[in-house]
Amino acid sequence: MATTELQTFLDMWDAEAQKTVTMLRALPIGQYDFRPDAGARSLGELAWHLAEADAYVSWGIEQGKFTPGAKAPGLERPRSIEALAPGYERVHAEAVARVQRLGADDLDRRLTYFDGKERPVRDLLWSAMLFHNIHHRGQLSVLCRLAGGTAPGMFGPNREEMARLRSRAGA
Repeated sequence: MATTELQTFLDMWDAEAQKTVTMLRALPIGQYDFRPDAGARSLGELAWHLAEADAYVSWGIEQGKFTPGAKAPGLERPRSIEALAPGYERVHAEAVARVQRLGADDLDRRLTYFDGKERPVRDLLWSAMLFHNIHHRGQLSVLCRLAGGTAPGMFGPNREEMARLRSRAGA
């Protein structure tokens, strides 16, 4: 059975979203405002940026335009670590519903992105949503550690997970 590009994207995006939820649930409680320097996003702000990307890009594609300063619906940032994962899950589900309404022909439709460059919808899906979020999730992993948390492994075990695996194997 042939899989469409859109279905491949949705499957990969869903798998990565589940990893994002795992990361958000691992963030250290009480460290929402942790930031490595005064000019950086806080742990909570960076975590919520993952939801913002899903919302803004999917909403912009649905609207047929990206307007700087425009607010995607339902995107009020939670103010606690505990609220980030459920908030992300809600926003992501809304974004998935928007993307599921696209057809194969929509992937070649060109839109002007926030940077003023025209891009096909397929590039916005893969780059501005999926790869962008993987990039920021990596940053979030480092912030989680710096804030005293244990970032879970995303594409393989972290050091604690590896130690448990080695211990079970008797190594």
